This record gives sequence, C-alpha cells and structure tokens, in this order.
Amino acid sequence: MKVLDLACQHGHGFEGWFGSEEDFQSQLARGLVQCPICDDAKITKKLSAPRLNLRGAKEAAEDAAEAADVKQLVATNSIAPRADSMPASEQKATEASPHASEPEHPLHTLMRNPEFQAAYMQMAKEVLAKTEDVGTEFANEARKIHYGEAKERGIRGQVSRDETLELLDEGIEVMPLPLPKALKGTLQ
Repeated sequence: MKVLDLACQHGHGFEGWFGSEEDFQSQLARGLVQCPICDDAKITKKLSAPRLNLRGAKEAAEDAAEAADVKQLVATNSIAPRADSMPASEQKATEASPHASEPEHPLHTLMRNPEFQAAYMQMAKEVLAKTEDVGTEFANEARKIHYGEAKERGIRGQVSRDETLELLDEGIEVMPLPLPKALKGTLQ
C-alpha cells in the first residue's frame, strides 16, 4: 500500500492510498484521481519523506511553528508575509510559483489551509444531509416555498446567475455554495 501526499493545481492538499505506484499512475492517467475539494483532476504528488530524520525533527517543528505564526498573522491582519519571514520550504514554493508576481485571491489562500478544508467539508456534509436536492428546479421551488405554495424546507440545486439575481430581487434569499462532487456519492 502506498500513501501519497497529493495536491491539485489550486493548492488543495490531500492524501491518496494506492496499491502501488503503477496503480496511482494508471488511475491518474484515466482521470480517476480528483481533488476532494474542487474536483480538479490535474493532480501532482507533493514531496514527502518516508524516513525518520530525528535531527531534522526539531528544525521542522520550528519551521512549522513559524509558518503557523505567519499564517495566523496574515489571517488576522490581512497582510502578505515577507519572503524573509517565511520558512525556507515556503520561500522555495513561493519562488517556484508561475504566478508569484500576481496577487493571490484571499479565498485561494484560505482554501489551501487544511483546517479550513476540513471545516468546509464538514459544513458541506451538513448541507447535504439537511437539504433536499431539487436540481434545475431550484428557482421554481424556491419561489413556491417563498410564496407559501410549498412546504418550507431547506433546498439546494442549480440555478443560473440571472435566475439568482431575479430571486434576490423578489426578496428570496439564496446563496451560492459549491459542493464537492466527492460528497454527493460514497466517499471512501
């Protein structure tokens, strides 16, 4: 069994379990390996060390603590970290990024945070468990509920941008919420 650290092109990290390297490559080639957050199929292996480096453990812990401090500072003060304040591993990743000069959208940064990913997945599971999927009939069903023609309940579905604006103009509160496809089926 091979346990791999994987990431999509948007930076969402996740773990994948495969019978062998060949199994991973085969599934990747067939598009079967997808990000559980955004369903992106452009997946790469992240560097991971299967060995124990006890001398480096202290340095790694210090780097991790420093990175957590920097991320907390960024989250609470909405400032960008200076390269010299980042651990060496993050400096290299930032320098290697093809879009390093472009400011990153705050949501993309947030979506790479493992704690946020876990909270988002938990919230998505709750939404799926407590709402009814009405599919493309979302706008019609939302209107029926709003005007008392149907039983009040939580619903979810698909709606165009124009229909969303029309619902909002009618005073019907709606909120876009992308749900990972991985949660709609059986997640192993």
